[in-house]
Amino acid sequence: MSVDDIAAVYRLGHRLFKNQEASTFYRTWDAYEVTNNFNQDPHLTLVAEARRGRIVGFALGTTYENESGGWKYGYVLWMGVSPKWQGSGVGAELYHEMERRLHQQGVRMAFIDTARSNTGAIKFFKRMGYGKPEAEVWMSKMLQRTRRNKDGEKLITPVLSGRRSAPRRKGTKRLGGRRPLR
Repeated sequence: MSVDDIAAVYRLGHRLFKNQEASTFYRTWDAYEVTNNFNQDPHLTLVAEARRGRIVGFALGTTYENESGGWKYGYVLWMGVSPKWQGSGVGAELYHEMERRLHQQGVRMAFIDTARSNTGAIKFFKRMGYGKPEAEVWMSKMLQRTRRNKDGEKLITPVLSGRRSAPRRKGTKRLGGRRPLR
């Protein structure tokens, strides 16, 4: 990927991922996802182009190391192929190039994630050699809500849930009605 590709990758991803609900994903597609990955891991930001340079697919990856065990892991953060090009082998080419680059960087194990409802992605990654999907639990909670007042101005308000008072431990003081963190 080059810096000139960032806008096209963002637009394609926006079309592909626009149906995701922000309240249920731990990451959401935005321009920051593309630019951050391009700046931090340019070697792992890939595009597939059709003739005339039109971007028809992309893959964004990263690596991280387990400090205690010395293993290096790869993570395919985002991958997308234009619907017109799905089934053409573009996704497999992108993935295999990503895997080759991860291997060159000393990665021992790679991870992906997708929504359980994304059966196409699950089938694709099984074809790429990933094992049985594990049942992971990702939970989310909105901490802020954007609302508009009667004048149309945006207001950001906290999302409050019913708070229950926890029993106070011996020797702790209440601060503002809450127990201090330890």
